[in-house]
Amino acid sequence: MEPFSSTKQNHNNNNTLTKPSLHVESPPLEPSPLRKIIVVASIAAGVQFGWALQLSLLTPYVQLLGIPHTWAAYIWLCGPISGMLVQPIVGYHSDRCTSRFGRRRPFIAAGSFAVAIAVFLIGYAADLGHSFGDDLSKKVRPRAIGIFVVGFWILDVANNMLQGPCRALLGDLCAGNHQKTRNANAFFSFFMAVGNVLGYAAGAYSKLYHVFPFTKTTACDVYCANLKSCFFLSIALLTTLATAALVYVKEVPLSPEKAVIDSDDNGGMPCFGQLFGAFRELKRPMWILLLVTCLNWIAWFPFLLFDTDWMGREVYEGTVGEGKAYDRGVRAGALGLMLNSVVLGATSLGVEVLARGVGGVKRLWGIVNFLLAVCLAMTVLVTKMAQHSRQYTLLPNAHQEPLPPPAAVKAGALALFSLLGIPLAITYSIPFALASIFSSTSGAGQGLSLGVLNLAIVIPQMVVSVISGPWDALFGGGNLPAFVVGAVAAAASGILSIILLPSPPPDLAKAATAAGGGFH
Repeated sequence: MEPFSSTKQNHNNNNTLTKPSLHVESPPLEPSPLRKIIVVASIAAGVQFGWALQLSLLTPYVQLLGIPHTWAAYIWLCGPISGMLVQPIVGYHSDRCTSRFGRRRPFIAAGSFAVAIAVFLIGYAADLGHSFGDDLSKKVRPRAIGIFVVGFWILDVANNMLQGPCRALLGDLCAGNHQKTRNANAFFSFFMAVGNVLGYAAGAYSKLYHVFPFTKTTACDVYCANLKSCFFLSIALLTTLATAALVYVKEVPLSPEKAVIDSDDNGGMPCFGQLFGAFRELKRPMWILLLVTCLNWIAWFPFLLFDTDWMGREVYEGTVGEGKAYDRGVRAGALGLMLNSVVLGATSLGVEVLARGVGGVKRLWGIVNFLLAVCLAMTVLVTKMAQHSRQYTLLPNAHQEPLPPPAAVKAGALALFSLLGIPLAITYSIPFALASIFSSTSGAGQGLSLGVLNLAIVIPQMVVSVISGPWDALFGGGNLPAFVVGAVAAAASGILSIILLPSPPPDLAKAATAAGGGFH
């Protein structure tokens, strides 16, 4: 998973993909009060709460339903695919929406409603599958898997449908005021971190289902009931925040006569024509940025997919659906992701200071990519230490249950999660800032350049989703092979960032460091 979706994406700070022959007039606006900007930005906490649950709990959950680890990554294809398709379409039409409720608010409302439906399908997949005839004595539950996949795809589409207009509404409220635009991005990133912390904290708590006792059923065990309870909280948080924003913040409707559409749009999807046409306008700095970003996400995505599964399988040596070891590991991984989000939020506030300290944003990006490579490589060491110190207890049925790893091993794994918050904060900010800088100095539109940058993010996610499962299976079925490939990609990204990526002008770099993005 906006996370993620995930992907996790919604990386565009400007949803309008423009070209000279296409223009949409927007109503003239004065900058809105900061309190309205904060209310809209807070929606990010509700969305990111759900993304955090996806990233921490859903990979183990799909295996509990019977999807093999090798194939679990294919489920995550919906994040990058929906990000690539839904974001341009929703952004394009929200720019031209003439509803009396405004341009962005109808999409935010529809996205929130779709998220609630998707979360219900995911949470109740096991129960619905059992009602439709799944045999609980069998490991694979095909009907539950089908319902889960449908809900998961709806969730990713809905999240992309929601976050793009939310960011665009923030831009509308700022009305071109640079200081308020920087503040809006800062608050959006802050609330993303808040949502992550809340989501990972909920995922790490093993008795949350006691709050919703009806969630534990014949088809839904304790782990499943906890997941269901977490999603109930997710719906409540997102609905509350979105409703507050929609009620409190009003929009000036766009009148039909002010939407001027060029006749060459061909009645199809001109947003994609503009997006891919932007490649013809790209200069060398943007091409290098795309390459570095692509390698960076090849490094990140395996870990974002399988971080909690790595804790459950390799560090705690658990098996999905058998004993308590795997569940303990997943909860420990959720705690690690919560620590990761705390470091992410703190680092995000200090990106400009860090860049000045190391001599520029491109050097900072290169350095943290080396840190990312080291952390991913260290997962091998932590796994070997856990295996070497493993102890077992004998269960009444004569089966051996692995005991939790020693405190030093667990501390090492949690330290890796925490340290990875530093490069993740840079990944969520600097590439988008550089895209804005390079587009402003090359003559290409920022919307087009950011749209192309999004392709450099979602395409690697799609590639990793397809090949990571079979690649891991080739080397025994664990997560380490994909992590090692990620470490190599991160090192390559760091080298290219330092050697080939041009340094932006200092004044523009300072102005752009407030730009941010998210994994979806």
